[in-house]
Amino acid sequence: MRVAVVAAMALIGAACWAWRAQATTAQAQQPARAGPEAISMDQAVRMVEQRFNARVVRAETRRQDGRTVYVLRLLDRSGRVFTVRVDAATGRIL
Repeated sequence: MRVAVVAAMALIGAACWAWRAQATTAQAQQPARAGPEAISMDQAVRMVEQRFNARVVRAETRRQDGRTVYVLRLLDRSGRVFTVRVDAATGRIL
């Protein structure tokens, strides 16, 4: 019985290792994200909330000058509302 359990665990471990190696190879073969959205909306929201110490209360995606831009409306602790634009391709604040 003990030998069967050890053999089963070895087979499961080998299958997990093979699956992980295949997933890693597939990720390496994918091209770098050079498309119009190199960062996600969620990443942009986290970035500006942290940088401006404010909370995003509205977020939308727009096209501006041929590029994708995230338009984020923020509310800071003093109650001030302001807008920040983030280039989706580079992550730069415009």
